[in-house]
Amino acid sequence: MKKVVTILGARPQFVKAAVLSRVISKHNFIEEVIVHTGQHYDVNMSAIFFNEMEIPTPKYNLEINGLSHGAMTGQMLEKIEEVLKKEKPEAVLIYGDTNSTLAGALAAKKMNIKVIHVEAGLRSFNMKMPEEINRILTDRISDLLLCPTSMAIENLQKEGFENFDTKIVKCGDIMKDAVTFYGKISKQKSSIISNLQLKANNFVLATIHRQENTNSIENLKAIFKGLETISKQKQVVMPLHPRTKAILDAYNLKYNITTIAPVGYFDMLELLKNCNLVITDSGGLQKEAFFNNKHCIIAREETEWVELVSNGFAKIVGNNTNKMISAFQNFQHFSTNFDMELYGNEVGEKIYTEILNLI
Repeated sequence: MKKVVTILGARPQFVKAAVLSRVISKHNFIEEVIVHTGQHYDVNMSAIFFNEMEIPTPKYNLEINGLSHGAMTGQMLEKIEEVLKKEKPEAVLIYGDTNSTLAGALAAKKMNIKVIHVEAGLRSFNMKMPEEINRILTDRISDLLLCPTSMAIENLQKEGFENFDTKIVKCGDIMKDAVTFYGKISKQKSSIISNLQLKANNFVLATIHRQENTNSIENLKAIFKGLETISKQKQVVMPLHPRTKAILDAYNLKYNITTIAPVGYFDMLELLKNCNLVITDSGGLQKEAFFNNKHCIIAREETEWVELVSNGFAKIVGNNTNKMISAFQNFQHFSTNFDMELYGNEVGEKIYTEILNLI
């Protein structure tokens, strides 16, 4: 039996891996060994996802977290290399753009193990983002680039990837599979709407965690000022990322919005289903909003998911308070047809087929 080592470290990767792990298990032709780097180590950011989504328990937990980017990536590289020497897989499977992603790709490539990158080809064109550096370097050394959109393919073509020894495939967005599958059962698994006494379409779901926002107290204040203003019209509910919470606490900043602890995937799906719209700096949540027929206000200066903006499903506002409030008001006054097919279907099966062809 062929073996694949899957490297995971952050919440969005757990969700994506749940889809593919289920497909791999169903076909029973590939042995999957899961490595959790520990990048997200808070119970509500990590363990709850493995439990809720029935992801196979990681065989290895490297427990590497709370370090600078360089130190974290370096330690992950060292520890992943040890795992690969032991497991001797045909390929390493990585997702997205985290430090765990880059460390997994580097460790595998230096050992002449094939690298499979799910969610390849995305670009923000902002080299100040650690994620942008991670994804560019990972793409360059991957053997199989599994792209979610035509724009991702185009990005790779512009960078000359057709001249490299790699296979580029448009397979769609694996997050679509997750929302479709788990969305059917989330209401039975979650009581968050009743627990928080929320009314459907009468609250805004917000998440803020990216370094570009949390590392600047001015940016953070501007975003929260916008959220607080919006909360006067509709309740704002924010699952509070540990990093964001630490900064708010350090500066003793308090805002009149509803903050809650980070939530599991079923709770997040129910919040998405029932909210009025989403305000976020998360890449994954932009798409999850679309999959749940919700508009999204993007608290960043750019997005990798440009098709959401160009088709009117999302609006980029950065950390501009007035732009955020204006976008909120505009989205209250028109409806949008979310039936457009942007991200494919049965993506997990397509990815599985490509993996089989590679190994």
